Amino acid sequence: MKVEFIEILDFLNSCPPFDALPDEERETLPPKLTVRYARRGQLIMEPGEMLDSLQIIRTGAVEIHMRDGRLLTRLEEGHIFGAQTLLRGRRIFSKVTAIEDSLIYQLPSDDFFSLFKQYYDFKVFFGPVGGDRLRRAIRKNEETGFGSVQGMNTLLADLITREPVWVSSDAPIMDAAQMMVQERVSSLLIMDDGRLTGLITDQDIRRRVVARGRAYSDPVGTVMTGKPVSIVDRRTAFDALIKMAKYNIHHLPVHRGEEVLGLVTPSDLDPYQRTSVVYLVGEIAKMSTVEELRTSSLQIPKLFLSLSESGASAHKICHTLTVVANSIAQNILKIAEETLGEPPVAYAWVATGSQARDELTVQSDQDNCLILEDEYDPDLHGDYFKRFSEFVCRALDQCGYVFCPGDSMASNSQWRQPLSVWKEYFDRWINEPDPRSIMFCGIFFDMKFIHGDERLFWKLRECVAHHASQNQIFLAYMAANALSHRPPLGIFRSFVLEHEGQHHDMLDLKKNGVIPVVDLARVNALKDGIQVVNTRSRIQASQKVGGLSTSGARDLLAALNFINNTRLRYHARLMVMGKEPDNFFPPDDLSDLERHHLKDAFSVVQTIQSALEQRYQLSRFK
Repeated sequence: MKVEFIEILDFLNSCPPFDALPDEERETLPPKLTVRYARRGQLIMEPGEMLDSLQIIRTGAVEIHMRDGRLLTRLEEGHIFGAQTLLRGRRIFSKVTAIEDSLIYQLPSDDFFSLFKQYYDFKVFFGPVGGDRLRRAIRKNEETGFGSVQGMNTLLADLITREPVWVSSDAPIMDAAQMMVQERVSSLLIMDDGRLTGLITDQDIRRRVVARGRAYSDPVGTVMTGKPVSIVDRRTAFDALIKMAKYNIHHLPVHRGEEVLGLVTPSDLDPYQRTSVVYLVGEIAKMSTVEELRTSSLQIPKLFLSLSESGASAHKICHTLTVVANSIAQNILKIAEETLGEPPVAYAWVATGSQARDELTVQSDQDNCLILEDEYDPDLHGDYFKRFSEFVCRALDQCGYVFCPGDSMASNSQWRQPLSVWKEYFDRWINEPDPRSIMFCGIFFDMKFIHGDERLFWKLRECVAHHASQNQIFLAYMAANALSHRPPLGIFRSFVLEHEGQHHDMLDLKKNGVIPVVDLARVNALKDGIQVVNTRSRIQASQKVGGLSTSGARDLLAALNFINNTRLRYHARLMVMGKEPDNFFPPDDLSDLERHHLKDAFSVVQTIQSALEQRYQLSRFK
């Protein structure tokens, strides 16, 4: 190969989408390219002409203007133009001018169309921004991860390898034990008339039968666990792991409708997990002191790195970390009750913010509040719940969930109130919205029950959801707040970077990447009375009720996935280097293709924000 062709090939090797072509195909391209030189200020293309080649900028930069003179975009080295013109019939509608001395490679249109038809990755690159191109990038990342990622996505129906082993509830305990020995299983399904009624394990037999001196002739139904937690067969191995961790169980029946297909246990899922989250949560549940919990919490960074190294998605990583955090919080609350005595009135401990949304990361702080029964009397009960809340918040801090910088915690008396006061809070925030009220709504509209009397939580939740969806002025304020955080993308699709301080020339992937999507999802959920709080679930629910179009919801989910995956990979890299993770990301660390995809993700968010802005500009004047 000629020297000049080798140089061209080196350039194409790192130039999207040519870098996605097979090596042998890419090596045929240099001889097909022609070279064009354009001096600064020279007109390269103008409306009315017919285009016969794809334009690839090797060096220099160009500007593209619409017919009316409006600037459309600015392109530089490695960027491509002319593809959409070729695809819609070759007639040029825009003016292209060199703004620097430029060298441009030209690929004949016949060769462009040949690659476009033959290679899907090449075709997708020229698809609509934020569409298939971004979703394809996410799928490709998942497909090129470690084997455990694909295993975590394995359907449970594909993991069941044997018929269910069962006895009826009226069978003697002895028969059940003999069946377990004969079948070499550690648990047994209890079935009556073809329906699952219970579950018994070898541990149950030790604790409930042998240790208590029960007669082996008693029916197994008298010692079984009735109505066991189960899971449908279309869920994945990851879903099973999370469910086992959430409920601290090690045997999970799998069903398809009324039919029970079998059981899965952590050992069945060992090949698919890079960490022992089920065992970690199980150990946490057994601990009786804050110091023991603090020691266990030191495993969380290892858990995060293990999941990250396996290629698990940000959604799965954050969900897993939240399950662990919930378990730690629940145990701390039980320890607090044992230390301080039984609560004088009922309460509900509630997580807010990212923990409520199942979106915790390794650097999340704590956000929580306390809903008290209306029988609460500050004079009689105030001291107990002050000490109780301070105990719990301090213990959470010791376990790595640091104090909230904004003091949005139950240890703050403002966020430790009876149900009636909480209803007054939300009533005032919704009916008299102002910037401070909207700030509180951004925190407390994302709530999850952790421990105590769950009825208190749901009484507040249902009241708030209905009230918020009926108030258009409040929704307009929430929409305006959602638009206060914009993706860091300039008019020429260039990144807008931090300008000051130690994070100069970096992207804030949380404030300008994740939070805009969280805010968009929250506004749509409030508008439609949707009560789920996880951002991904909110987007999916909004799509089902028509609050978001199918394509809009799909694109927004893809944007959230890509931004969050980029963010958590960066966290992991910093941790491996022995540094504290943060959200300030240097865009120079991205490859050209990754930079394109991140810009696509930000563009999607901008598009959905624009639609929200148009909707509520009108509603303000109704």
